[in-house]
Amino acid sequence: MALKHISLLRQSTQPGQSLTGLLLVASPALADTPFARSVIYLCAHAHDGGAMGFVVNHRLPKVALDEVLDQLEIGQLPPHSRVGICAGGPVEETRGFVLHSTDWKTEGSLVVCDDIALSASLDVLKESMAGRGPRDALLAMGHASWGAGQLEEEIFRHDAWLLAPASREIVFGADYAAKWRQALASIDLDPVRLTGQTGHA
Repeated sequence: MALKHISLLRQSTQPGQSLTGLLLVASPALADTPFARSVIYLCAHAHDGGAMGFVVNHRLPKVALDEVLDQLEIGQLPPHSRVGICAGGPVEETRGFVLHSTDWKTEGSLVVCDDIALSASLDVLKESMAGRGPRDALLAMGHASWGAGQLEEEIFRHDAWLLAPASREIVFGADYAAKWRQALASIDLDPVRLTGQTGHA
């Protein structure tokens, strides 16, 4: 197994260590599920409080973004806008959340790490429409969540997820189809060599 993945796993087993800010990369164990080849950015994780994150590589068409903005009475984003839209997960699929760079934030924004924040306010979209928004932004419709201990069980007992470091290219990049392979490459894994038995030893 890739050394980077092993290192991240060892860190996650430290008392109180959080996986917040890391990527969950779907292993072949999830091949026949809705999470097949998903890449999830974890915005919150606590061993005794569960976890929450957003799928960042299931793109929704631009027409979907236009429809959402119309419904919210925001108008259309300018052509140069860097706001993407994706299906963030199976929970609250009609609710939008915005992952964005920390060069723009409000009091209601949750700073996940040094360069990524999360906002549920429409202000970030309105500012982006006016050309004053963050450098990078991704509108996620819905999210993924786990109860206390559930994510750890999926990682350690069922080999469902691999851990990888997050990067601007993977979280905000426009090439959604490439993100799963990019995330695997970041931990030195070749998807061709992956099997249904993704051990952690």
